[in-house]
Amino acid sequence: MNLLALNPMTLFSALPGNIAQGMIWGIMAIGVYMTFRLLRFSDLTVDGSFATGGAVAVMLIINGVPAPAALLVSFCTGMLAGLVTGLLHTAFGIPDILSGILSQIALYSINLRIMDGKANQAVSVDKYFLVVSLRNIHRSLIVGGCIALAVILVLYWFFGTELGSAIRSTGCNPAMSMAQGININATKVLTLALSNGLVALSGALLAQYQGFSDVNMGRGAIVIGLAAVIIGEVMGEALIGKRLNFFGRLLFVVVGGIIYYIVVGLVLWMKMPSNDLKLFTAIIVAIFLAVPYLREKSRNSYAKAAKKGAK
Repeated sequence: MNLLALNPMTLFSALPGNIAQGMIWGIMAIGVYMTFRLLRFSDLTVDGSFATGGAVAVMLIINGVPAPAALLVSFCTGMLAGLVTGLLHTAFGIPDILSGILSQIALYSINLRIMDGKANQAVSVDKYFLVVSLRNIHRSLIVGGCIALAVILVLYWFFGTELGSAIRSTGCNPAMSMAQGININATKVLTLALSNGLVALSGALLAQYQGFSDVNMGRGAIVIGLAAVIIGEVMGEALIGKRLNFFGRLLFVVVGGIIYYIVVGLVLWMKMPSNDLKLFTAIIVAIFLAVPYLREKSRNSYAKAAKKGAK
């Protein structure tokens, strides 16, 4: 690979598109954060509900429904997918990972039915009004940023309410939450529904942005979501430290999504094989997952050395 032959202007020209796409995926990452961090629930439904959001939005827009209304319906459809996962886990005792996998598998067939049996459906910005579009990057940046900020503000308010506090308590200590009279099954179902609603909303935005929905567009979404969460947490704690509050964590999750897609853009700009993109993704996630552990391990080793020196 000849780095001197690469044009930096090509990278900079692609940067706004990477940021816009990172914002859209950042909304999905917030949904992953709700289950992965707040609820301590490994939810694999997102690979299916992400594609569901895109499929519902595109088919509604094609059939004359305004794009903003299609986003709302996509959000509600994603909530239904999360509701099913939650009921499989709470009502039927299926482990969290398996309940997510079952929903994900079922959604593949459902998504095909939504798209009239086709693997993909196109929606052109020339024929329909779209909330975001690859053809209008600057508007997509503004709209995507406003939607992401609105989601963060609403969740920041919600998780400060009694119900939101009950959800956070359920994730921290289920046994103690039950002792305090919290219905942890209800909080789990609600969180899974809200999480997958946000994931489907993100899928609906991405389908409009790229101009089509695909039955496989959610494949690997959970990895991207986790990457955004981990990158955002590591960056937030490094920059702000103990002053990082819940609002900041949600904000840095979106920032993590943006950074992830900037890295993806950098990989593509360097003309690395696109077939290795998933490998690079796994390496990035592994590195950022290891950083907190290695940092804590180094702190403990320094503390032990200090104690030995004091003796």
